[in-house]
Amino acid sequence: MIEAELLSKRYGSKTAVDGVTFTVQSGKVTGFLGPNGAGKSTTMRMIVGLDRPTAGRVTVNGRPYVESRAPLREVGVLLDAKAVHTGRSAYNHLLAMGATHGIGAARVREVIELTGLQSVARKRVGGFSLGMGQRLGIAAALLGDPQTLILDEPVNGLDPEGVRWVRTLVRSLAAEGRTVLLSSHLMSEMAQTADHIIVLGRGRIIADAPVGDIVGGASQLTVRVRTPHASELTALLALPEVRVTSVEQGLLDVSGISAADIGDRAARAGIALHELTPVTRSLEEAYMSLTEDDVEYRTQSMLETQDLPSQGVAR
Repeated sequence: MIEAELLSKRYGSKTAVDGVTFTVQSGKVTGFLGPNGAGKSTTMRMIVGLDRPTAGRVTVNGRPYVESRAPLREVGVLLDAKAVHTGRSAYNHLLAMGATHGIGAARVREVIELTGLQSVARKRVGGFSLGMGQRLGIAAALLGDPQTLILDEPVNGLDPEGVRWVRTLVRSLAAEGRTVLLSSHLMSEMAQTADHIIVLGRGRIIADAPVGDIVGGASQLTVRVRTPHASELTALLALPEVRVTSVEQGLLDVSGISAADIGDRAARAGIALHELTPVTRSLEEAYMSLTEDDVEYRTQSMLETQDLPSQGVAR
């Protein structure tokens, strides 16, 4: 279990993390989300003692990480897959890490096989692709068979098979009762992998709940209605709290009213309905809704850039 209490980090006048309190529970995959600059990486670095908090505290299994006598056996960490001596082979890199904790060649071979690195294990890491580098970083995190895993963007650079492998791996580890904290910008993958979500925005927690609650809580009730009498139904539903949007001919999206109420009103008016389906928003849509006011680095649309002065704007 990872517990943060009023955790803060400032760099001069810049507040990267602002008094966050959360718990990452054992037996679940917890997704750690937020826009660029939200404070995710800084928080992960504080968890494992790479950055010292300005205020507050964070513990792993009841004590600060820096007090761990055998860190590799307690916490497996992937923060930067490129932080490897490029002249070493994958095998020698893992063997050197294991030597610091009395972990021998047998375990090194196990994690190499587990992460699919057998064919490149004796090759220099400097020649690895991005995906192979990620697999090596995951192998290093698993080396001590730890109870807690902290993985920052582990699927970055992986092909679809690799992404599915990571999903299966972290869910199986959580099923064994381990603590898994996982960050990613792939919302579709996080929706399939995580049980619980913590969302940061500008250094503060803006959501901390199960995935279903995140999606449901951010969703406005929307019903997809198909009817040959779309104009008549639109007029019938002209209520202050109801919004009707035409998707295509004969197909409407209606929000602010339940499917049952739409059906009852249409039946009383003699309007035939061919479809009446509640629409569930995706995790990505819920995430975008949650973080729309907390994006620090916002891109501009092509229309917006057309209004900028020509100086300094690539054409």
